[in-house]
Amino acid sequence: MPLITLPDGNTIEFPNKVTGLEVAEKISKSLSKQATIISVNEELKDLSFLIDEDCSIKIFTSKDKEGLETIRHDTAHITAMAVQELFPGTQVTIGPIIENGFYYDFSRKEPFSEDDLNKIENKMKEIVDRDVPTSRVVWKRDKAISHFKDKGEIYKAEIIESIPQGEDVSIYFHGDWHDLCKGPHLSSTGKIGKYFKLTKVSGAYWRGDSNNEMLQRIYGTSWASQKDLDEYLKRIEEAEKRDHRKLGKEMDLFHFREESPGSVFWHEKGWKLFQKLVAYMRVRQEKAGYKEVNTPEILDRSLWEKSGHWEKYGEHMYTSQTPDDKIFAIKPMNCPGHVQVFNQGLKSYRDLPLRISEFGKVHRYEPSGALHGLLRVRAFTQDDAHIFCTEDQITSECLIVTNLILDIYKDLGFEDVILKYSDRPDLRVGDDNVWDKAEKALLDAVKASKLEYTINKGEGAFYGPKIEFVLRDAIGRDWQCGTLQVDLNLPGRLDASFVDKDGTKKIPVMLHRALFGSLERFIGILIENYAGKFPFWLAPLQAVVIPISEEFDSYAKEVNEKINNVGMNSEVDLKNHNLNYKIREHSLSKIPLLLICGKKEVDSNSVTIRRLDTNKQENMELNLFLKKFSALNKAPSN
Repeated sequence: MPLITLPDGNTIEFPNKVTGLEVAEKISKSLSKQATIISVNEELKDLSFLIDEDCSIKIFTSKDKEGLETIRHDTAHITAMAVQELFPGTQVTIGPIIENGFYYDFSRKEPFSEDDLNKIENKMKEIVDRDVPTSRVVWKRDKAISHFKDKGEIYKAEIIESIPQGEDVSIYFHGDWHDLCKGPHLSSTGKIGKYFKLTKVSGAYWRGDSNNEMLQRIYGTSWASQKDLDEYLKRIEEAEKRDHRKLGKEMDLFHFREESPGSVFWHEKGWKLFQKLVAYMRVRQEKAGYKEVNTPEILDRSLWEKSGHWEKYGEHMYTSQTPDDKIFAIKPMNCPGHVQVFNQGLKSYRDLPLRISEFGKVHRYEPSGALHGLLRVRAFTQDDAHIFCTEDQITSECLIVTNLILDIYKDLGFEDVILKYSDRPDLRVGDDNVWDKAEKALLDAVKASKLEYTINKGEGAFYGPKIEFVLRDAIGRDWQCGTLQVDLNLPGRLDASFVDKDGTKKIPVMLHRALFGSLERFIGILIENYAGKFPFWLAPLQAVVIPISEEFDSYAKEVNEKINNVGMNSEVDLKNHNLNYKIREHSLSKIPLLLICGKKEVDSNSVTIRRLDTNKQENMELNLFLKKFSALNKAPSN
């Protein structure tokens, strides 16, 4: 007689064994129709799972994250099922869910085409219409290996061979088609719905190893309703228009080259944008009491060993051996260098909190397949800072940092921010009493922000808890940017100490803090958020002065000089092109203001302003223009 405890604390008792679906039916008929999967004592199960003992359960629908992910997992399966029906002899490998969808990797000699994707989609819809039942069986490991080898599925057999001897394996059947899978899954293919779309094909090495065969990866997305699918596809279309790589080229901001993969070649306008962000942040940090430093980019291996990075991060570090057989590493992070700055000279409790900042260039090896414009690079600049404080100062410093981060995001146009809080993992260093203080301090800071937040249980770093700041952009995408971490480990490893009130030496607590995270990545996010149309104060080139003919070149030069003299960035376009061509060219480059100069403007000492954000024109006296737009050229909060 299992006693079922529901999320609200209510209980239901059944006289015999009962399935998840029967529990849902007992609660309500409408819930049973909407149910996708259940969790039994927090473990996800199929609705057909048989409950034979007391437990806690939760029933998920497509409105829940778990329910939607199950729909996507099932859609990945029917993608593979459709491919093998259409293209016999194709081998399946893996097909996981990813953010907003799924992919499935296939081994097939002929490449998939766009027409093939349409055929596969139509076959998938047929499979949904068939509404074939889904069932789970458990096989012995060796039986599963033999079975898939006999079918010619060598990749699937190889996956099973990596499972330890003696372990059984879970196989899911959708009608006759079946695949190795942990589950859970929906009860039939008809439950998936037809709200899916196959989006693209790309190459992918088997198990991510470039020495292995190149497979074909089909990406797709799947949703709970046509409305959700349409909205997502519209966001994707908009995202393609905002792609920072495309806009970066149109706006002449940066480029990449194979000679230095993952490293940015900044052009003049892109570097101006970069330096504007640095200047803005420098002012904000100085006001907040940070002392800016600069530390070496290359440090001896011994320091990285002492800090613990060599063991845990060595494979991502660039190293070099000198003629005297010493091994040096280009820094992948700034923290050990900042501890060395702290260690110079005796520190007292009166010196704390000590806030050290640096725009530090770091290098981290990323696989070439993971590189993605400015968003994933190998060489980048961190707006890094480390705060050395006492245990009693953790709470106040965390609150100060959180408020500073949120205020800066607001200045840059991001007011929709979500916080992710991660507490102590099982494997950790430091005394539990200090962990208690650190976790409370961070959680107090999160709550004080009054923003939406989630708790990632046990996902903190081994040296301390952390907060991640997630920005939502203009088209609803989330970007994880800033972080705040409490470090109970590194200062002690690198012999940092201060003299406390009682005259004894104590190890300081170290707060790791980044606001943008990576300036390169943040610039990529800004480009896409604003679709290249930056706020006036941030635009790398704010105005272009365009004479309508050579007769007015001297006046245009005079206007340009006066604009530059008041601190705005402008250029004069004297190229031998007609006016309409110049307007189109500079509009494509997202220049906020085009200033047209002709006889009327010369006679009235004015400019005709064409604004990018409105496409409207207005005539304005030159001195009034300089006064008005000089005021708009000031960074917020500076």
